[in-house]
Amino acid sequence: MDTVAARTGEYSVEGPVLYLAFELGNKEWKLGFSVGFGQRPRVRTISARDLEGLQREIELAKRRFGLADATRVVSCYEAGRDGFWLHRYLVEAGVENLVVDSSSIEVNRRFRRAKTDRIQSSWTNGGCGEAGGSADALRAW
Repeated sequence: MDTVAARTGEYSVEGPVLYLAFELGNKEWKLGFSVGFGQRPRVRTISARDLEGLQREIELAKRRFGLADATRVVSCYEAGRDGFWLHRYLVEAGVENLVVDSSSIEVNRRFRRAKTDRIQSSWTNGGCGEAGGSADALRAW
């Protein structure tokens, strides 16, 4: 009897990946960068809709994590006021992007919790859309 793997190479990550998660505000965007589990995220804030600043931060994050210029970048953000123009820009710039509907983000409703930028920034690796989103959700994607 022959055995066959359930997953193909299409679902495997080959080489390093820079994960980018956004929190899109009206005046500023918070960016969360990570390269893997257990890695402290690099969190930066830029002016909203500052595409040059976004490209600069992606390049600085690659340098910070010691990645090559051609490293694959995967990002996500919660659908909202900035809609799909940002998605189209990211895809054109060579970034694999995922736009997440806010109702599809898992939230633990068991306990009340405050929602502040300080708390959200600690969630960068926990749920896409919160504090710039989730590198965990991107890795699962």
